[in-house]
Amino acid sequence: MLSKVGEFVLKFRPGRTRVGSRERLRAIVGAGLGIVVTALLARWWASSHGDMLWLAAPLGASAVLVFAVPASPLAQPWPVVGGNVLSALVGSACAMAIADPAWAGACAVALAIAVMFGLRCLHPPGGASALLVALSGAGFSFAVFPMLVDSILLVMMGVLYNSLTGRRYPHSQATPAPTPAAQGARFSNADLDAALAHYNQVLDVSRDDLQQLLHHAEAAAYQRNFGQLICSDIMSRQPVTAQFGMTLDEAWSLMRARRIKALPVIDRSRRVVGIVTVADFLEHAGMSRPEGVGERLLSMIRRDGVTHTDKPETVGQIMTRSVRVASHDRPVAELVPLFSDDGHHHIPIIDHDRRLVGIITQTDLVRALYRATTGSQPIPAQPRVSG
Repeated sequence: MLSKVGEFVLKFRPGRTRVGSRERLRAIVGAGLGIVVTALLARWWASSHGDMLWLAAPLGASAVLVFAVPASPLAQPWPVVGGNVLSALVGSACAMAIADPAWAGACAVALAIAVMFGLRCLHPPGGASALLVALSGAGFSFAVFPMLVDSILLVMMGVLYNSLTGRRYPHSQATPAPTPAAQGARFSNADLDAALAHYNQVLDVSRDDLQQLLHHAEAAAYQRNFGQLICSDIMSRQPVTAQFGMTLDEAWSLMRARRIKALPVIDRSRRVVGIVTVADFLEHAGMSRPEGVGERLLSMIRRDGVTHTDKPETVGQIMTRSVRVASHDRPVAELVPLFSDDGHHHIPIIDHDRRLVGIITQTDLVRALYRATTGSQPIPAQPRVSG
């Protein structure tokens, strides 16, 4: 019981504001400048036209949105102007139609929300505008001055100040046309729209900002899961190897038996001196002439039993001597271009003494990428035979 009470109480605890001091100062200065410029110009206008009221209190709340959260859908020019002005008109109508101020104020706020929803100008200070006008009994002229003039002046200051301080305002709220997911993206515009429809609540964040936040979060998760992996985390340990003098038929039989496509060639100290692949066998069997390549391959790997021959008989005669290797503590992310751009399929992994300790294949890399993008647990290092 006590734990449930504690959980309930914790729900009222405010969350931490993840905004730096410079951004806070920018918002504070901007709101102050926005209000003072609006007030001075509105007062000048009022004095020249004989009006007594020249600044509406709900503009203070509007300034918080325009300068502190300029990306919010609730802070955009149309919600500020439309929300304040239309709500003031609703408040005036309710004041005229309902004698009881309590009922007039309640109806004004409720109807103002309905109007703002319908006209896509939801603006929290609009509720205050409706309530203020309903309780004071102000006429429809209040919606024009000071509300309309004040709102326009505040928005103009918002456009100027936010632009000068590096904040995009107005912030486009248009929904982009449905497009396929970009290369490397985990979700498309349609997927995000479906998620927002399922959530079915007003979010105080623009759609494009939400999309960017999700992509940043996805990139951070990718970096956490994949960016910190090193070769020893995903390599196939105890790889099958060949010696320089291993005969071709032994090497071919070994590759077929283990269902692998490459054999690192090592010396007696387990240092890599080359690599022999299926492509090496096919190249020496005359792969450029497809007709009869199978027979030529069998003829090449079959031992003749003669002392002198021009035909290659050992791994060392057909292996690729220039081998791309990687150290066991190298970040896996650095190997991606080697596989994707340079066409490598197998990369032997060596320790600090340059001795072979494993091999990374395309299968190993794809498995690591899959687990990184799906958020699976880090890949445990396990002994595996390369493939």
